[in-house]
Amino acid sequence: MADASFDIVSEIDLAELDNAVDQTRRELSTRYDFRGTGAGVERSGEGTAVLSAETEDRVKAALDVLKDKLVRRGISLKAMEASEPRQSGKESKIDVTFQQGIGAEDAKKIGKIIREEGPKGVKPQIQGDKLRVTGKKRDDLQGVIRLLKGKELDVALQFTNYR
Repeated sequence: MADASFDIVSEIDLAELDNAVDQTRRELSTRYDFRGTGAGVERSGEGTAVLSAETEDRVKAALDVLKDKLVRRGISLKAMEASEPRQSGKESKIDVTFQQGIGAEDAKKIGKIIREEGPKGVKPQIQGDKLRVTGKKRDDLQGVIRLLKGKELDVALQFTNYR
């Protein structure tokens, strides 16, 4: 019998990200407290966005609106990293990047957790920006998923290709 396996990935749905940015843009244009502040949000490439407004406190408030929309669309805030507000001409801007994939350090940390605390006979293996976990028993793999869901990690994890 072949070993059972699954992949641990950290991905965001780019269509949901586009929807969250669009909803944020619409809310910024209609809310009374953002009128006349030049508040806006734009996607600027793969997995990045730029928030802008005339004042620093308005751009921070726009970031809060974006965070709210991301949570409602099912995107974890662990995948988001926002810079400090910076002046650009007469505007304040915040650059927001969204992490895709598991970094090497995080992958090593997750692999160590699985080896030390997980069931015996389960093997984690780093494959690029994801981890493949294999084991003889499916129950052991489900135990690994429960273990990782219970841990406070710095990355948003999804479990795919369960076979």
